[in-house]
Amino acid sequence: MTELQQHQEICRDFAALLSYPDDHVKEQAAACAAHMKEVNSEAATSLESFLDFIVTNDFSRIEEAFTGTFDLQSLCHPYVGYQLCGESQQRTMFMLKLRELYKQYDFISGNELPDHLAEVLRFVGSITDQDCRLEIIRDGILPALAKITQGIESDNHPYVALLNALQSFLTETVTPDTERLPVDRQKECLS
Repeated sequence: MTELQQHQEICRDFAALLSYPDDHVKEQAAACAAHMKEVNSEAATSLESFLDFIVTNDFSRIEEAFTGTFDLQSLCHPYVGYQLCGESQQRTMFMLKLRELYKQYDFISGNELPDHLAEVLRFVGSITDQDCRLEIIRDGILPALAKITQGIESDNHPYVALLNALQSFLTETVTPDTERLPVDRQKECLS
């Protein structure tokens, strides 16, 4: 498996974990933790904490934690455009641009809005265009993750561990490449 394929797979793993939990959440969390051990020890440690929560709680508690975090707390809504722009015309434009990108890359989105964090991660996990992937991660996902994580009131919350793992993984992904990209270069993937 190439480094790109591994990165794509991990993005899809996180997308599954940031979707509404289903009967496969324990297997998905274990798979993501196993993949992460190969690439980022800091993220793997955070994921182990999330995995412990998933394994030691019944399904209704997992659903309750997910809903209480992402659906009932407006500061934590898992929508990249909402986190970046709020409920505004800019968010609408952002979602339209995402739909265009999805169509351009033959990506078929699921039932969520196009800016749902899980959908954006699935998209990043399906394309090979490195410039577009980096721009979406750097300018969209990472700033949104920072706001979502700040919105969760407890550092011990299980989804903080998951979000911290994702943030660590993606930050490590873009940091070396960002340093190599010219500062004035502006590929308008999201604009």
